Amino acid sequence: MRKITAYIEKDPDSGLFVAVVPSIPGAHTEAKTIDELNRNLKEVIELCLEEMPVDEKSSLPEFVGVQQIEVAA
Repeated sequence: MRKITAYIEKDPDSGLFVAVVPSIPGAHTEAKTIDELNRNLKEVIELCLEEMPVDEKSSLPEFVGVQQIEVAA
């Protein structure tokens, strides 16, 4: 088992939740609900990892954290 970190946003135009895994090329999806997004994301991550060479899997970056920075608009 491995833990993979995804970045999730809500698209203001479509209202869909959009997820991307920065460390895995091609790992992105969208859905109407967070539950649906999680199911979709798990499936796409598993598919991407199946296709990924072993040496790339072993060198996936370690998640450190997320930081929000407030700036003047």
